[in-house]
Amino acid sequence: MAAAAAALLFVAVNLACLCASENLVSGGRSFSIDYKNNCFLKDGKPFQYISGSIHYSRVPQQYWKDRLVKMYMAGLNAIQVYVPWNFHEPVQGVHNFTGDRDLEHFLDLANRTGLLVILRPGPYICAEWEMGGLPAWLLQKPNIILRSADTDYLQAVSYWLDVLLPKMKPWLYINGGNIISVQVENEYGSYYACDYRYMRHLRTLFRFFLGEDALLFTTDGNTDKEMMCGTLDGLYATVDFGTDTNITEAFGRQRRFEPRGPLVNSEFYTGWLDHWGDEHAVVDAQKASRMLKEMLTMGANVNMYMFEGGTNFGYWNGADHDTKFRSVVTSYDYDAPLSEAGDPTEKLLAIRDVIKQFREIPSGPMPPATPKFAYGFVTLRKFANISGVLNTLSPPGPVKSQYPLTFEEMKQYYGYMLYQTTLPRDLSEPTPLISPLNGVHDRAYVSVNGVFQGLLERDTVLVMNITGQQGDTLDILVENMGRVNFGSKINDYKGLLSDLILGQDILTDWKIFSLDIDGAITGGWPHANSQESFAAPQREPSAGPAFYMGTLQPSGLAWDSFISLSEWTKVMGGRHFDSKNSCVGASFLTLTSFLFYIRVRFGLMA
Repeated sequence: MAAAAAALLFVAVNLACLCASENLVSGGRSFSIDYKNNCFLKDGKPFQYISGSIHYSRVPQQYWKDRLVKMYMAGLNAIQVYVPWNFHEPVQGVHNFTGDRDLEHFLDLANRTGLLVILRPGPYICAEWEMGGLPAWLLQKPNIILRSADTDYLQAVSYWLDVLLPKMKPWLYINGGNIISVQVENEYGSYYACDYRYMRHLRTLFRFFLGEDALLFTTDGNTDKEMMCGTLDGLYATVDFGTDTNITEAFGRQRRFEPRGPLVNSEFYTGWLDHWGDEHAVVDAQKASRMLKEMLTMGANVNMYMFEGGTNFGYWNGADHDTKFRSVVTSYDYDAPLSEAGDPTEKLLAIRDVIKQFREIPSGPMPPATPKFAYGFVTLRKFANISGVLNTLSPPGPVKSQYPLTFEEMKQYYGYMLYQTTLPRDLSEPTPLISPLNGVHDRAYVSVNGVFQGLLERDTVLVMNITGQQGDTLDILVENMGRVNFGSKINDYKGLLSDLILGQDILTDWKIFSLDIDGAITGGWPHANSQESFAAPQREPSAGPAFYMGTLQPSGLAWDSFISLSEWTKVMGGRHFDSKNSCVGASFLTLTSFLFYIRVRFGLMA
């Protein structure tokens, strides 16, 4: 407790210079709660928000305006926005608020469009996002207790909020902006810690940075336990639930913690997330619209989660771990009213028809779907194995260690690492290579002398057989498939977390390569300053991890499109394109993918 107080005192002293800017309230603007009449008050008048969630981190900046206009034309008067900490501070102490991370530009576009904002800055956000938005560098402290009053965690959170919240204060509605309310933490009642010291610390920081007049709230699932641990005096308690929940019972639980004030469903689930290997989740449009109408008729304030889902670009997808590890897919379509591509759906039209009954919506037709073009087949050819490009992908070379090191120990937070050792003896007969339970996080590609042997996978495939000769090179390429974003297992370390056992031998003397694929591509690889030769690319597939490259050259204007890899087994693709790293407006696109374990005829993406 003393340590937590010391951390808070440090922040207060360090930030005392900000006090001079406290009095920023614009005359006549207010947003508050009318406890007598159970509603919000906007500029002194009763106000009901009809909101939808959109994640700027899942939509290219060039399309922010398009999505916001469509949400406005659907009849929404507000949007709800998460702020992923790790998206803005992927490396400790280095903050990025430019390009696709330009949060203030996003807020400005929303404001110009006529949309109010419900801000959810975390520090934890869940959102099916990598580690729930918490930066992986926190795990360099091996004993850190996330989402608690742990001193190391509180210090990191305090520094982050010192950066973020002062940027947000001018955007509060009461200060002339469009942020009407700010969430503290996120569904904290679902977390095992139930640490009120932590929540009180956050409340103090939010009040310090945003002022006493900012409307702060919490969101929790509609159970007594979740509401008990997730709420706190001074933070207005709201609930979340979907179409399978009894509305009266759910709001009844909110009333047990907030006897007076507006009814709020902060996450009304219009769809649901997808995990690898599952069917696409679908929520019936008519059921969702009927339930929305019922809540609005009660006078409730509703945010639809999601209204526009978007895409988990790069390494930003999260994962769940209940009975087993399940990674979230690249698409975050969510069966939302606006599709992953930002196109209006039948669900949007049904919801719009409901909203018309409760507020005047903008006149005019709904903006159409974005133009798209089917470019046909693109030939991909293999041009490099991992071993052939280690100098490019890992310029510093390997770290040598007797035993395996985790991604976090290597400060390689996302993507892939290569663990390399040699076979300690001849293996004339198939010999089991064993990963203890939870030894591999998350997926390991095993090769001997460059020949792919098979996979080890977290929770499911723990043993495989290999053969070889003493001194043969054993390569273990480990993929981080996204850190757990919900529940008690968010301390989700990656890599080889324990020793691998070959027969009766513990494997030692490792060379560990951090693979900076993003850095290499950003630096121009494979087109510029590359040591590899592309004179004779392989046309036929070979099993195992390798790089494949193909070129798409549109004639004339470049339109949106999709890459279909339905017959490929495992692919990593990012946002790396030739024209200023953007597919929007580009006249020449080169698509580079990292393909694993091909079983089908090579050459086409279809």
